Amino acid sequence: MSNGSGVSRGDRNRNARLARLRRLVPTTNAIVGIDLADRKQMVVVCDHDSKVLARKTFRCRAWDMGAALDWAAARAAAAGFAGATVACEPTGHRWRVLGQLATDRNMLFVCVQPAMTAWSRRAEDLTTDKTDEKDAVLIARLTAQLRCYAPEPVDETWSRLRHLGARREQLLVEMVAQIQQIRALLECVWPAALEAAQQPFKSRTWMAALRTICGRDGGDFARTRRLGRGRLERLVRGEVTRGGAKRPCFRITGKLFAALDDPAGVLAHRRGALERVHLLLEDWAESKRRLADTEARMTGVLDELRLTDLVTSIVGLSAVGAAAILAETGDPTRFPTARAVVKHAGLAPREKKSGTFTGRARLTGAGRPGLRLVPRQATFGR
Repeated sequence: MSNGSGVSRGDRNRNARLARLRRLVPTTNAIVGIDLADRKQMVVVCDHDSKVLARKTFRCRAWDMGAALDWAAARAAAAGFAGATVACEPTGHRWRVLGQLATDRNMLFVCVQPAMTAWSRRAEDLTTDKTDEKDAVLIARLTAQLRCYAPEPVDETWSRLRHLGARREQLLVEMVAQIQQIRALLECVWPAALEAAQQPFKSRTWMAALRTICGRDGGDFARTRRLGRGRLERLVRGEVTRGGAKRPCFRITGKLFAALDDPAGVLAHRRGALERVHLLLEDWAESKRRLADTEARMTGVLDELRLTDLVTSIVGLSAVGAAAILAETGDPTRFPTARAVVKHAGLAPREKKSGTFTGRARLTGAGRPGLRLVPRQATFGR
């Protein structure tokens, strides 16, 4: 569908994106393509036709590349360029160091997606050859074609939120792994325990009773049976109240006490496995404590950004959930349109149209997987 200017909305957005990139890769600048590695850095200086003006290998770490950038700037000036734009792939942490070194020297800096380099490498000579020399030239060529992007601006507060979000995700993965190990061990040596509650790992009473049985008596069910149901319930009550709940569900405690007489499971491994379960429960409690501390820090950063009142005005979204989402997106103001955020998450529709044929639209899935996962966690909880 056309409009008065004969330019679609997509054309306008694309033109604006190209204009932003052109400011970072002006024709008056040479392009410095760098293939980063641990101790070997390949640097090429090219013009906008991908003609190599200079090439050099530097045997140094990423944070020692100031001399390499100074050398590239001198070669660009000798070739008649007003400046230089530095380009690399955003792999590992080295590109951040390179970006800081370029900023310190007032050099423009862009990144090229590794997938773009891989596709171009194959299109170059229809082979799967890969060398540092070839990759550096391909990075410079893609930059000249504006097949690059401006990395997220460095901001201390937003970067702190990103790091806390990464730690939160790591702790969540650890907690899920610990729960899965506990489930697997119980299924092997004491499956009846899992039947004592409908959702055992979401029940504070069940977790407290399991911690008491596995920790106090070392998995010796005979000692626990001699303890008696009444005393076991009192111990579980203390565990539950220390965890912040008001009172336990004694129906679950009674079922666990009855399950002590169930002979199902590999009995020879029961004592050792329950000892391991107790250790995993301690690890899970520590991970839970660290997760609460991390989430408190994230909401503190949200307060620093003065976004808490805004994000919590969204029905069903907590401050922690909003902080987790923003930790994945970064500063939303760097996205020119709302559709750019959707594409960043990989939630944009992938259309299939040709002539009169219209195929089924699917999500691209090309984006940050964490940004697709975090909103579900924020909405439905853990």
